[in-house]
Amino acid sequence: MDELQKTLLMQVADLHDVPAGAYNIRANGEAAGRRSTEHIEIVTKEDKPGIDIYIKPGTKRESVHIPVLMTQTGLKELVYNDFHIGEDCDVTIVAGCGIHNGGDKASEHSGIHTFYVGKNARIRYVEKHYGSGEGTGERIMNPETVVEMDENSYMEMDTVQIKGVDSTERVTKAKLGKGAQLVIKEKLMTHGKQKATTNFYVDLDGEDSSTNVISRSVAKDISEQTFYSHINGNNKCAGHSECDAIIMDSAVVRAIPEITANHLDASLIHEAAIGKIAGEQLMKLMTLGLTEAEAEEQIVNGFLK
Repeated sequence: MDELQKTLLMQVADLHDVPAGAYNIRANGEAAGRRSTEHIEIVTKEDKPGIDIYIKPGTKRESVHIPVLMTQTGLKELVYNDFHIGEDCDVTIVAGCGIHNGGDKASEHSGIHTFYVGKNARIRYVEKHYGSGEGTGERIMNPETVVEMDENSYMEMDTVQIKGVDSTERVTKAKLGKGAQLVIKEKLMTHGKQKATTNFYVDLDGEDSSTNVISRSVAKDISEQTFYSHINGNNKCAGHSECDAIIMDSAVVRAIPEITANHLDASLIHEAAIGKIAGEQLMKLMTLGLTEAEAEEQIVNGFLK
């Protein structure tokens, strides 16, 4: 990897070099490095672009990194990555995409990640998106995550996009079995003319399944954000959806939560709040010596932390 790719790697995966454990690094549409381990095997798909990741039952305290790096202007790709997670696992999966576009053509990465989570497995999934470059070409990322959760499994998703992505359509679809729990935490910031759309679809099919979908976002300049959440309670279950947004300048934010109870014992809640930074918050920080711009930055950073 060159220095630019290493910078992107640090931004999307918090890595300064190739990680320990299992990993697959994709750079400019090609494989740039891979390692399987005793318990985690990574295999190239034969029928379409992408990989299969097989995590053996009982694997504990291990991780797998699968970052995507793009520095070639005009490159567009669609990749399919499937995670087959055995029973009783406890692992961390770190994904993410970094695009540096210094040219005048759009660069685009679309990734479809499908998770098959076995009984009693625990998964933490971290996905970061980052864009850079002074070119006029757009940086486009369209991630789709599909989750199928078996009995008493647990999955926590942390998704972050706070800089440099001109256009994104983010889709998450999940089906939960008996006793399964899904926690989704989204952090998003748009600025300039950027546009971001988020769609969450969660089907609580199993008895005592539950989900908590939380989105925090900041929209600046003339950017636009749209947040959709759809939670279907199809059994005795619990579901909660929350969208909290700060709007600044001439930005536009839409929050459209939807909950549907298809069972007498489905307990579902949705919350949505959009507002500007409170004047008293700014004044308090400015009395401590910060400029208005510095105070705004402190508030935004604290909100997205």
